[in-house]
Amino acid sequence: MATYTLDINNIKHEVDVSEGTSLLWVLREHLGLTGTKYGCGIAQCGSCTIHVDDTPMKACILQVDTVAEGQKIKTIEGLSDDGDHPVQKAWIEAQAPQCGYCQSGQIMQAVALLKENPNPTREEIKTYMNGILCRCGTYLRILEAIELAAGAKIPTN
Repeated sequence: MATYTLDINNIKHEVDVSEGTSLLWVLREHLGLTGTKYGCGIAQCGSCTIHVDDTPMKACILQVDTVAEGQKIKTIEGLSDDGDHPVQKAWIEAQAPQCGYCQSGQIMQAVALLKENPNPTREEIKTYMNGILCRCGTYLRILEAIELAAGAKIPTN
């Protein structure tokens, strides 16, 4: 066991876990941040997507001991206090969620895309979002939501 200090959603957390523990399990089991989902465990579905220093990463394969002290981790819970982030609002307006399982990963990936490219084309959205799977097949609604959010001019914070 080792103690790790993690900056998650602008709050410092100390966790005592074994070296090699996945960040996904730290978030879900040790900190109760269950918005980040476990899907496949091998970084293929994207339901566990979080941001580390604004870069989307798959938490299921990211080991807690590889996150450097001082790096900023953001989960779906950290996007907004009230679910009013422009991407979250666009998701609702486009009626993108169906079962909802992939939604936090989809939203985190979309937020990273729009921060990097505020006005993506439909093809750029498809390319960037490739690898975030939706079992319900709501890809067209997800595309629409991202286009709506792009029109809302996403804040960079």
